[in-house]
Amino acid sequence: MHDQVTELAQRGKALLPEDRSRLVDILLESLHEPAIAEVEAAWEVEIERRLAEYDRGQAKSIDADEVFAKARSIAR
Repeated sequence: MHDQVTELAQRGKALLPEDRSRLVDILLESLHEPAIAEVEAAWEVEIERRLAEYDRGQAKSIDADEVFAKARSIAR
């Protein structure tokens, strides 16, 4: 019986170490593609919501200097 996965694994083992590493990265990334697409879609909705809220004057904006100062104080 022909096992495509075993055959691919054997062929993968013949690759140079850096190519095997790259292949592993590509395969692992492919497992998460649907989740990534869902997250990106959710962020698009959230961005639109936040922009609309800002445009209506319902969102408080904070000066970048203030944000960075607070971040620095938290990081200490």
